[in-house]
Amino acid sequence: MLVVCLDLEGVLMPEVWIEVAERTGIPELRITTRDEPDYGKLMRYRLDILDANGLTIDDITDVIEGMQPLDGAVEFLDWLRSNWQVIVLSDTFSQFAGPMMEKLDRPTLFCHSLVIDEESRRIADWTIRLEDQKCRAVEALRAMNFNVIAIGDSYNDTSMLAAANTGILLNPPQNVTDEFPQHPVATDYTELRAAIEQAASAIGE
Repeated sequence: MLVVCLDLEGVLMPEVWIEVAERTGIPELRITTRDEPDYGKLMRYRLDILDANGLTIDDITDVIEGMQPLDGAVEFLDWLRSNWQVIVLSDTFSQFAGPMMEKLDRPTLFCHSLVIDEESRRIADWTIRLEDQKCRAVEALRAMNFNVIAIGDSYNDTSMLAAANTGILLNPPQNVTDEFPQHPVATDYTELRAAIEQAASAIGE
């Protein structure tokens, strides 16, 4: 059986932190895992900026409520789920994910959690479900004799892509493309569908 695992932001939804940067006018929040491979360092940087500007979880979720899936994402996901099992593996947080999952017709999602100070509504910290959880999830699926195709766009997806039978990059930045030339690149959902079908055929699914 084939399972398709894919990242959320940059693959199905816009990048949350870029949207927050645009809405708040704080350009420093535009940095994502497409730029910084150290996720812990990136999150501490983000939370320090939020604290310095007095932004709370409610400010972030207000932005997320207004976000829409990337053009063609819902149709692509519907096609994917009509053919294979699908799991979204994301380094987002459960407090962010609700509105996004609703707009994607609630695919299965594995992600992390935030620690919220309920009095101030400040994001105090974050809890990682498992270090390198995207890769570990793919490894676990393969240990159960599933074949896996993985799709991502950023540094924090590359270990997941390497662990899969086939890893595919969707619209990655040039630095990721240059550093990981072993993974095929798709620039839109049409190319991605073709790459998935080719990979599924090659592994006999």
